[in-house]
Amino acid sequence: MGSITWPSSADIARLGMKVWRKTPCITGVVWVFFVFAVSGCQPTQDSPEAQYNLGVKYANGEGVPQDDSEAVRLYRIAAERGHAEAQNNLGVMYANGRGVTLDDAEAVRWYRMAAEQGEPRAQFNLAGMYDEGRGVLADAGEAVRWYRMAAEQGEARAQYHLGDMYAGGDPWDRIWSRRNRVERAPPVPTDTVLAHMWFNMAGANGEARARTQRERLERYMTREDIKRATDYARRCVESGYRECGSGQHADSPAPSR
Repeated sequence: MGSITWPSSADIARLGMKVWRKTPCITGVVWVFFVFAVSGCQPTQDSPEAQYNLGVKYANGEGVPQDDSEAVRLYRIAAERGHAEAQNNLGVMYANGRGVTLDDAEAVRWYRMAAEQGEPRAQFNLAGMYDEGRGVLADAGEAVRWYRMAAEQGEARAQYHLGDMYAGGDPWDRIWSRRNRVERAPPVPTDTVLAHMWFNMAGANGEARARTQRERLERYMTREDIKRATDYARRCVESGYRECGSGQHADSPAPSR
């Protein structure tokens, strides 16, 4: 089955004029409005959205041969025209060395462009680069800031990472500390109430690990704290992520040692 080909605005206009000549005036008026509607929404093959979508197909091998290099080429075209999702995906390709030479600094550059446009996956990815010190100096404060921005848009992985941080630091950080025999300050003060809150929301948004972590955390919490955390999560969601925790639970990084 072939793809649908949209008629051009000029073709529709010509058809509208024919209808105008042969039918009452009102029909012609309807066609004029139809021209404006279609010309404003018809897809074009060279639009950033179309380039991005085609890039995704090549990256995943959906309906076309899987080709990372072609995916990168298409992502780059869309990304250079400001398409945030393409910028994020191009960052992913650089971070994983798919279709290009692995380059963390270039990945950070594209993640940042998309993140600053509000793309939640890019915000999560940029947070991870700050968290791990890949392509940029490690910065716990920046990691928390970008994780939170993504989390407040419903990004479940970011919500999970915030929960892990409040529970006492993420596993990667603990492994890094052991390997390098250094003590690193936690990115945020340990707070089981906020940890439970973020795990709860991440689990509700489909992050299975968060549900497991929430249940484990509850073993060390009082009933009052569990209720408070649940109330925080409910208020956070109902406010559109504008009220996540009380004034006594600010998301500020712990002071460095």
